[in-house]
Amino acid sequence: MNSKNVSALGIIFPNAYDRMVPELTTERVMASIPFGGRYRMIDFILSSLVNNDISNITILVRENYNSLVDHLESGRSWDLVRKNGGLKIFPPYFQKNMGAYHGRIEALESIVPFLRHQKETYVVLCDTNIAVNFDFKDMIRKHIESGADITCAYTREVIPDSAKRARDTSRGLYYSFNFGEDGRVERFNINPKDAGVQNMSMNIYIAKKDWLIQQVDQAFLNGKVYFERDILAPNVDSFKIQGYLWEGYYARITDMHRYFEENMRLLDDDNLDALFSGNPIYTKIRDDNPTRYLEGASASNVLVADGCVIEGTVENSILFRGVKVSKGAVVKNSILMQDTVIGEDAEVDYLITDKQVEISAGKVVKGNDSYPVYIAKRHKV
Repeated sequence: MNSKNVSALGIIFPNAYDRMVPELTTERVMASIPFGGRYRMIDFILSSLVNNDISNITILVRENYNSLVDHLESGRSWDLVRKNGGLKIFPPYFQKNMGAYHGRIEALESIVPFLRHQKETYVVLCDTNIAVNFDFKDMIRKHIESGADITCAYTREVIPDSAKRARDTSRGLYYSFNFGEDGRVERFNINPKDAGVQNMSMNIYIAKKDWLIQQVDQAFLNGKVYFERDILAPNVDSFKIQGYLWEGYYARITDMHRYFEENMRLLDDDNLDALFSGNPIYTKIRDDNPTRYLEGASASNVLVADGCVIEGTVENSILFRGVKVSKGAVVKNSILMQDTVIGEDAEVDYLITDKQVEISAGKVVKGNDSYPVYIAKRHKV
């Protein structure tokens, strides 16, 4: 079967990793966390789906999703305003017998009637804690060739310390795989603590729609909750579960420090090109003026979005849309989110500001490379 002719629909879980970065998810979900100067985390997986001809996309939100809905709107920025397919957001309680879900099984069971009526043959399941320009066509092709029941994308990496330290591991926050010689998964490791390079799950899965519905229905009837722990892990011998190694660029967010590091990696042109070259990454349009560098401004090794006004000095930093760095201010090693204002003669170093933060004139705010200071949305210092 030619993968070009294969029909697949996408399902995105935007809340799955909210607890990993509680500082950034008090007013938003993981999917709507700003990343890379002008994007949100969901932009990467959503754009990857669209770029690979998957245009019937469902988002299963659980809570705290106002920011996400505001960002996605109708889906126009991703060309998802469609007569057939397009973008659909399913909130909790949209069916009277289904409340806020606790795991993927409950979430998927809530849309089984919808899934049964979709024409696509395959389903792609995705999370939003990884920024990646993903090749779904290649993964689908290899899934079909292998004859697998389900295929899991993974990377080869050391398990982040922040994932090992996660307080809430009851939901199976991360997984690794052991493979046989034929690439078949022989074991699911749930919240492993192993040292060295591991086969880390990207929580991207592909399966036939009918097979998935059957497994979800059965698991739900038996009171199961978690897709990986309760469906996949106990059935590695009876299911044919294949792995798909992703060797391209990716940024996995596991805590606030990792968020800082993965953003700052984009100041390296090679990393920036690796993530954004090839297929485009789309995001919500904001009609801003180009960034203005006024008299006395100085900037080096920066990633600056549109709408910024710079009068001071900026070094080794990422500025989102509409940031203002006033005269005499110095910004180093920092991430300033949308509409942040740095007052005159202020000095900041290793700082993360959320949206609409104001640093008053003359203030000095400094963290360090292992503990950047974070200032919450709309706060004034």
